[in-house]
Amino acid sequence: MAEAEDALRTLAHNVRAARTRAGLSLDELGRRAKVSKGALVGLEKAQGNPNFATLVRLADTLGVSVSALMEGPAEGRVRVVTAGAVMPLWTGERGSEARLMLTTSGPAPVEVWRWQLTPGDAYPSHPHQAGVVETVSVTVGEMILEVDGVEHLVEAGQTATFDGNTRHTYRGSGTETCHLIMTVHLPPGPAGTL
Repeated sequence: MAEAEDALRTLAHNVRAARTRAGLSLDELGRRAKVSKGALVGLEKAQGNPNFATLVRLADTLGVSVSALMEGPAEGRVRVVTAGAVMPLWTGERGSEARLMLTTSGPAPVEVWRWQLTPGDAYPSHPHQAGVVETVSVTVGEMILEVDGVEHLVEAGQTATFDGNTRHTYRGSGTETCHLIMTVHLPPGPAGTL
């Protein structure tokens, strides 16, 4: 429980700092990110439990990575992250999950995600900011990647890439759980990290 409270306090601090740096009022951030002012006030007070879609919309609006909103300061030159130590940011109705493992530092950060998609489970994503590029590398099973209404089968051993500024959906297919690594390449800019 203490870990969740610490994570929420870190998120609250990082959202407030990014909003202040961007020169946005709570009203303006809420309007742009399509998040209620009440939810933002609660979030900045370390109250509530924002869902994954809300975090993505806030990060996109603020021009930062999702993990830049969630992580505390870097602890050293090498960071090793164990999947079991990271809470899923999304869970599907059939047991799917997505875990944000880490985000690289620098002017063009990259988020590294571990996904498990059970057959039939799907995650529809809204378009990201211009310049975001995503890749999915399937290690076990198969998935359907739908980008701008067109479906693409991606099987174990295959990698797909696409511009993330259009609607896209990840869907488990086949008969076994699909395991994949997703990277989100954020555009260069000073707002990439906090």
